[in-house]
Amino acid sequence: MATPHVVISLQRDAKGQYLFDLICHHLNLLEKDYFGIRYVDPDKQRHWLEVTKSIAKQIKSQPPFTMCLRVKFYPPEPAALKEEITRYLVFLQIKRDLYHGRLLCKTSDAAMLAAFILQAEIGDYDPGKHPEGYSSKFQFFPKHSEKLERRIADIHKTELIGQTPETSERNFLQKAQMLETYGVDPHPCKDVSGNPAFLAFTPFGFVVLQGNKRVHFLKWNEVTKLKFEGKTFHIYANQKEIILTYFAPTPEACKHLWKCGVEHQAFYKLEKSSQVRTVSSSNLFFKGSRFRYSGRVAKEVMEQSAKIKREPPEIHRAGLVPSRSCPSITHGPRLSSVPRTRRRAVHISIMEGLESLRDSAHSTPVRSVSHGDCFMPRSRSQATDASDGTAVISDEAYSPSDSVLPTPVAEHSMELAVSRQINGAPCSIEEEKESEAGTPSYGEGGDFGADSRSVREGAGGDSALSEVEQVNKFVLSVLRLLLVTIGLLFVLLLLLIILTESDLDIAFLSDIRQTPEFEQFHYEYFCPLRRWFACKLRWVGGLLINK
Repeated sequence: MATPHVVISLQRDAKGQYLFDLICHHLNLLEKDYFGIRYVDPDKQRHWLEVTKSIAKQIKSQPPFTMCLRVKFYPPEPAALKEEITRYLVFLQIKRDLYHGRLLCKTSDAAMLAAFILQAEIGDYDPGKHPEGYSSKFQFFPKHSEKLERRIADIHKTELIGQTPETSERNFLQKAQMLETYGVDPHPCKDVSGNPAFLAFTPFGFVVLQGNKRVHFLKWNEVTKLKFEGKTFHIYANQKEIILTYFAPTPEACKHLWKCGVEHQAFYKLEKSSQVRTVSSSNLFFKGSRFRYSGRVAKEVMEQSAKIKREPPEIHRAGLVPSRSCPSITHGPRLSSVPRTRRRAVHISIMEGLESLRDSAHSTPVRSVSHGDCFMPRSRSQATDASDGTAVISDEAYSPSDSVLPTPVAEHSMELAVSRQINGAPCSIEEEKESEAGTPSYGEGGDFGADSRSVREGAGGDSALSEVEQVNKFVLSVLRLLLVTIGLLFVLLLLLIILTESDLDIAFLSDIRQTPEFEQFHYEYFCPLRRWFACKLRWVGGLLINK
């Protein structure tokens, strides 16, 4: 099955809110605050579409624009969502997280989750339709063994008979929300020692995953400020003391990380959207970004959802993709129509089944066999000591991605083979064996060497471009500092003139008034200017009185 793909024509000045509302109307979705539209820029950096800004100004690439609908804020209790359509879309997102290795779980939980997916999408076990080994035709995880496949089939055959798709999806959500890595959208970074780590913002707080452990966990009420400078990301807590510092791959990735943190903190921590404030990423006199979360907070969303009273919309569920390869994108219906001269095409990929990896940065196979005590709903978090930040989450390292870039969509066969090796997602038995043995397939002849040289040359060009960008940013920072300094001096000068021309009896001001320079300024410039302003004010006042 291919990923549903909607083509929309928009006016050039259309804002993100218009597009988002159009998609939600197309899906008949009312509980839309949990979702967002994600896109990838030409530098392979992921972004969330800002609803208050023009789409054309946010996306650097040329139209048509390709974007994807994703869960942006994971519900703390997804099974308790008001409408079935919302639960279904969250179900699709979590199923996608499971496939990409973002959702880490032990083997028993993995088997149960996969069985729920089978029951929801193919129904009860039927010996006539489902031959021996039928579960192996479907890809639930990046990798799984034959033993796990048999366990999935056993649960589906014996324990889930009679469950409707809605019941299976609700049970899936209830099971998933109890996992430590529920709601994790990991950002690859490095700590101060250069060790790789993954930073994430969940419904319950800020998390750092490193190796097979959760090394830090801060509840949202413990986080006081998030800040970034260049590639450096700071987390403030405990009365604004810096307790955590990490380094993102690029300044753009660091800014994206900071924005995600600001939005998640506002969404989950605040009681009302009126409490949202504009935050700055850095100090006043240096380069920095200002950003404000625009939208309702979690408490308001749940209160609004409780007021929904309508007939449940019809849901068109989709079956699983019976293969280990990723489905392609297809073109679907066109939603809106505007004059061709004012038209820009937008391609929206809607979550459905196992969708395209076009914007995913996390596709490395990961198999977990144990878990610890993090990422918990309220009932579990209350039973855990908040001061204990370290917890073992798996026997293997949490590594949803070996690359900071989204999954490449390669056209050349060799590029595709290389990308599979990089992302750790072999699509054939031979590639899987080579990946497990750590010996990549170079093919015949010297083509791979040439490709490697070209990759290194491209990396050198990127580094040179990065240095130029850093110089440009430094120059802009100096210019900004200079302009701010000039502005402050001008304001101080105006303040001094006002004080000296006032009747304040201060020794410092009296000394200034007695100087020849001040008297010359007072009679030659200030008095004529004051008479001119007074004349203009009388003229304007006369016009207003006559009217």
